[in-house]
Amino acid sequence: MTADNTNILARGSVATRLPAQDLDRARRFYSETLGLEPVDERPGGLLYRCGETEFALFESAGSAPGTFTQMGWQVDDVETIVAELKQRGVRFEEVDLPGLRTRDGIADIDGNYPSKGARGERAAWFRDSEGNLLGIGEPVA
Repeated sequence: MTADNTNILARGSVATRLPAQDLDRARRFYSETLGLEPVDERPGGLLYRCGETEFALFESAGSAPGTFTQMGWQVDDVETIVAELKQRGVRFEEVDLPGLRTRDGIADIDGNYPSKGARGERAAWFRDSEGNLLGIGEPVA
């Protein structure tokens, strides 16, 4: 492999794909609850953009396991966003594990990736209408 080919994926962008058993129900959840509208669609799929990133919902006969965070947003004020989403009917996961405990739906997490220049993160998790586990995180300086 030549040096020019070693970072071929690093030059690309990454986009999340989330399964939806009922695409119409998912569209309503993302629109009415999260305030997001698709920027494009095709049969069996909806494309969304947030900042410079994108994700797609695709119609699937399978279901999301919901046992891990499948997608997350990095935000500037997790408390305000959690409060707003709660007003819109979002239920946040309560976690009580060694080293990870939420209070009012938000966890304080020690440590972060050094390149992010933060000492930690405040995070919250919720499920969409299809059972996908989604996260919201705010780096803490």
